[in-house]
Amino acid sequence: MGESAGAEPRVNQIQDLDPTSPRPATSARSKFTCPACGGEAQWNAAKQILACAFCGTQSPAEIEEDGQIHERDLAKALREVPSDARGWQREKRFVQCTHCEAISVFEATKQVQACEFCGSAKIVPYEETKEIIRPESLLPFSVNESAARDKIRKWYGQLWWAPNALKKKALTDTVKGLYLPYWTFDALVDANWQADAGYYYTETESYYEDGERRTRQVQRVRWEPASGALQHFFDDDLVCGSRGVHPSLLRQVEPFPTTTEKMRPYDAAYVAGWNVERYQVDLVAAAQASRTQMNAKTETLCAQNVPGDTQRNLRVQPDFSRQTFKHILVPVWLLSYTYGAKSYQVVMNGVTGETAGEHPKSWVKITLAVIAFIIVALVIFGLGGRR
Repeated sequence: MGESAGAEPRVNQIQDLDPTSPRPATSARSKFTCPACGGEAQWNAAKQILACAFCGTQSPAEIEEDGQIHERDLAKALREVPSDARGWQREKRFVQCTHCEAISVFEATKQVQACEFCGSAKIVPYEETKEIIRPESLLPFSVNESAARDKIRKWYGQLWWAPNALKKKALTDTVKGLYLPYWTFDALVDANWQADAGYYYTETESYYEDGERRTRQVQRVRWEPASGALQHFFDDDLVCGSRGVHPSLLRQVEPFPTTTEKMRPYDAAYVAGWNVERYQVDLVAAAQASRTQMNAKTETLCAQNVPGDTQRNLRVQPDFSRQTFKHILVPVWLLSYTYGAKSYQVVMNGVTGETAGEHPKSWVKITLAVIAFIIVALVIFGLGGRR
C-alpha cells in the first residue's frame, strides 16, 4: 500500500512509538464472563459483540482503545523488544502440529483434538521460550460464518475439473475462522539510479538474395547514459508470519485492508473464542523479507523513470530511513480436507470474501476432454484436406 513516489507518510493517522517508552496500561480481562449464566463469552464477528456460546446472551465488549495504532521503531526493536510489548494480555494455551508445523494459540480452557490448519491429530504441547511480540492491531472479521459457507459452496460449484463426488460433499461443515499473523513495514527510500537508456532508430541495410542486391529497414539502438533520483514511501508492506496456511493461497486472497481506518488496536476481547496462529517468521526474518520486497519494488520504480525506448545495466543505490513495523492479525476462513491420500486447503479473506483453494483433479474428465479435443482436431483436419 505504498504511496506515490515522493509522497509523505500519513503522520497524522499513525504515530511513531519508541519501544523503550512506557506503553499505556490495558485493562483486558483474563476471562470474558457471560452476565446471565456465567459461561465464557466469545467474540461474535457478525454482530461485533461478545456473545455467550451457552445461553446466547449478548454483552458489549469492554475494550480499551487509546485511538492510536502505533508504529514501532524497527532498528531499536531488532536490538531488543521491551517486555511490556510482549504477551497476549491473558492466559493462552499453545499446541504445535507435527505435520504442518503450525503453532495454534487457544483459550487456556479449550481442548484440542486436531490441528485447525491441516486436520492432523499429530499435535503436541508447545512451550514458549520467550513471549511473542504482542499484536499491535487486528482486522475484525467482516464475513460471518454463514456467508463464508455460502461463498465456499459457490466456489465448489465452479470447479469444472474436480471429481463430482467432491462437489456433492461440499465439506463446508469444517470451515474454521482463524486469525493469522502478519508483519507490516513502513520505510522512506531515497534512491539514486544509473542506467544506459536506449533509443530506437532505423537504418537502411543492403543484402543479397538469389544474387540480387536488395535493401531493408533495420531497427538499431542508440545508447546514452542516464541517471536520476527517486523518493518513495512504503506504507504497510506486508510479510506473512504464518506456516499453517499455504503461501500460494494467501497471495491469491491478499491484500488485506490494513489501513488505519480498518484496523483496531489489539485487545484480547476481539480474539475471544477464536483460534490464533503464533508467528513462526520472526521479526528479523520478516524484516529481511520486507527489505528484499522493497528493494525489488524500488528497482522497478527506478526502471520506470529511465528515459528512452529500452534500457540496460540499471544500477540502484537505495537509502532507507524512518523504518517502522507492526505485528498484526488478519482474519481468514479456512477449510482443510483430505481427498484420497492428499490434503487440500481452501482459504477465504475474512474481510473481502476473496476465495482461493486447492482441489483434486478428475483424470476421467481430463481424459475425456483430451479425447474430445483430438476428435475435433481430426474432423477439422479432415475437412481441410478435402478442400
